[in-house]
Amino acid sequence: MLQVDLSSNFFSGPLPLDVGNLKVVISMDISRNRLSGNLPSTINGDLNGLTYLSFAENALQGHIPESFGQLTSLEFLDLSRNNISGVIPKSMEALSHLKYLNVSFNRLEGQIPTGGPFRNLSAESFEWNKALCGVPQLQVPPCEDSSHHGPKVSVLVLKYIFPVIAAILLAILVIILVRRHKWKGNKQNRETPLPLATWRRISYHQLRVATDGFSESSLIGAGNFGSVYKATLSDAITVAVKVFNLHIDGAFRSFDSKCEVMRSIRHRNLLKIISSCSNEDFKALVLEFMPNGSPEKWLYSRTSTLNILQKLDIMIDVASALEHLHHGLQTPVIHCDLKPANVLLDEDMVAHVSDFGIAKLLGEGETMKQTMTMATIGYMAPEYGTSGIVSTEGDVYSFGILLMEILTRKKLTDEMFTSEMSLKHFLKESLFHSVTKVIDATILQEGEVHYTAKINCISSVIELALDCSAELPSGRKNMVDVVAELKKIKTRYLKDARTR
Repeated sequence: MLQVDLSSNFFSGPLPLDVGNLKVVISMDISRNRLSGNLPSTINGDLNGLTYLSFAENALQGHIPESFGQLTSLEFLDLSRNNISGVIPKSMEALSHLKYLNVSFNRLEGQIPTGGPFRNLSAESFEWNKALCGVPQLQVPPCEDSSHHGPKVSVLVLKYIFPVIAAILLAILVIILVRRHKWKGNKQNRETPLPLATWRRISYHQLRVATDGFSESSLIGAGNFGSVYKATLSDAITVAVKVFNLHIDGAFRSFDSKCEVMRSIRHRNLLKIISSCSNEDFKALVLEFMPNGSPEKWLYSRTSTLNILQKLDIMIDVASALEHLHHGLQTPVIHCDLKPANVLLDEDMVAHVSDFGIAKLLGEGETMKQTMTMATIGYMAPEYGTSGIVSTEGDVYSFGILLMEILTRKKLTDEMFTSEMSLKHFLKESLFHSVTKVIDATILQEGEVHYTAKINCISSVIELALDCSAELPSGRKNMVDVVAELKKIKTRYLKDARTR
């Protein structure tokens, strides 16, 4: 077996130790799953032909094994977006062929190695690991100098201080055990905070207190059917509360539909529902809070930017959510109002599609419905605007426009766009003239490293965006093909970038 590609599935549980028996494998991609547990130390020098290894976007824990330093043929290693902790092994300095490394969005700590391939890596390889330290060009804090602490200090710690600390800890443990025994009878009266993902009942009074009376200072957004507030519950969990405007025609229908849809759907790129609160005069949903806001915050801010890989990841995340809604459920779900404001970023910059306020459930055997719900002008498909026809193809059109906005960093309402020139026409013409004049200048500068790789990547995404936003529904791709194409574009870019 020369190549293993199990990416973008729903595999869960730990990685089997037998993975080390694949001694002739040259490429292994198990990214974007739900794997947990530790990275197996059986991945070692026996895999002497392995050049490509990706465990990105799982839930792996533990440390990076020292044995990874024995993968002497390795050129590409991606461990990003996991929960990996500990230090980066110094043994990896021996990976002389390594051209691409990504350990971002983990919980790594300690000094970043400086020898071997680490001399040529950039800050993007290590970002969002708060406890890493190293050289200034990697944009991490400098490491503390421990050279003045000699071996005598260590001997003193082991001989005198450690026994004292051990005795104190033992005494504390005894006290805790005694108190637990005394309090055992009152255990039933103590409250235990529920996990975030657990369905919970929350009263109107609790929500009112958590949002400071639904004050303006707690307001973080407004949608077609209501307002969104930031709230802190009594157990210190921060959530978002979407309060529906009951005076808007269709708000009741939207609320009931949203509860039905979001209670039954689970996907890593869809916003989770925590609870609902409903009575005759009040309806609200309690949703997972996304601390990094929508892509709009990053696209149009003077202080925050997205690099090309972050943009590709957001595109893939949103596409994966739509793929699940359209093709991964027994009853397909149409979003109807996809736009940057309805995409939210968590603390690890993973994108979650939100706002099913106007989503429609298709009945069995149906391909489309007519509805009078509200969508957003500019993102809605032509057939929706003219006749109210709703379909999965309409979501694909909206996704195509979303891709264009992320690439260009231009709003649909930009003054340069008139009735004769839209963002879509603007990009279409750029394919025949100069792509560099229309895309976001923060991700491409002439003469930079990987310039050609970025141009090819951006051109491919523009072509995909135009295919998604074809005028006729029959001319648009489906989201299964879109996800596959975006992943190919990202893989091709990473390979081009490491060979140039």
